[in-house]
Amino acid sequence: MEGQKLTSAQNPKIKELLLLQKKSSERRSQGLFVVEGVRELSHCIEAGYTPHAVFYCPDLLKQLPDGLREQSCAFYEVTPDLYAKIAYRCTTEGIVAEIQSRERSLEDIPLSAAPLIVVLESVEKPGNLGAILRSADAAHADAVIVCDPLTDLYNPNLIRSSIGALFTVPCVACTSEACIRYLKAHGIRILTAQLQDSHLYYDTDMRVGTALVMGTESTGLTPVWREAADAHIRIPMLGRLDSLNVSVSAAILLFEAVRQRNN
Repeated sequence: MEGQKLTSAQNPKIKELLLLQKKSSERRSQGLFVVEGVRELSHCIEAGYTPHAVFYCPDLLKQLPDGLREQSCAFYEVTPDLYAKIAYRCTTEGIVAEIQSRERSLEDIPLSAAPLIVVLESVEKPGNLGAILRSADAAHADAVIVCDPLTDLYNPNLIRSSIGALFTVPCVACTSEACIRYLKAHGIRILTAQLQDSHLYYDTDMRVGTALVMGTESTGLTPVWREAADAHIRIPMLGRLDSLNVSVSAAILLFEAVRQRNN
């Protein structure tokens, strides 16, 4: 793998890469986003995304991401000093890529016979969404649906915290109303995680098609979801606090569904 050698942070290609990392408006206007790391890029290519440009440091790169040799994209070789300027982490094996983005719709989700879906309303923190995607991958969930998102699904922090699970689990953004219509049309039960008027999560049947719906830690779910729910569930809180981090709650509920389905 050989490419044009870049040594300066003032190179237009490097400036473009840094803008894509920092600004969601730039990602939207160019239809590109940034993936860093061998594992993450391997998952990205396997999911059918197309690299637009690859920046690599031969001194750091020990192995190529799976499927990269077959890609017909631009390659740029960078020095260790320049790589340090474009990399979010120093442990990503010397490779960063610009990837062509693509929009996924609800109808693109491949549903199993008894779908298991995580729904997040107005998720704020990329790190939380990334952690939820990892749990969704581990639980073999059908999808993660983000309703009325407050974060860019191609935010580098999200991709990094998900360690590539953004590409292994279908992740779709839409409005709450569109999501509710979709779930009801496919006969998927809506279980909202909330403290009010709720039953313990392990007393609720999750063996059928199930959507686990969670809101923000600060305000919880809006009335549109509470009214659309088939059941309200809660995780028992035995200490002095009344809530868990949303990614922890998602993991608990997902693996209760896994437990029920494997008994």
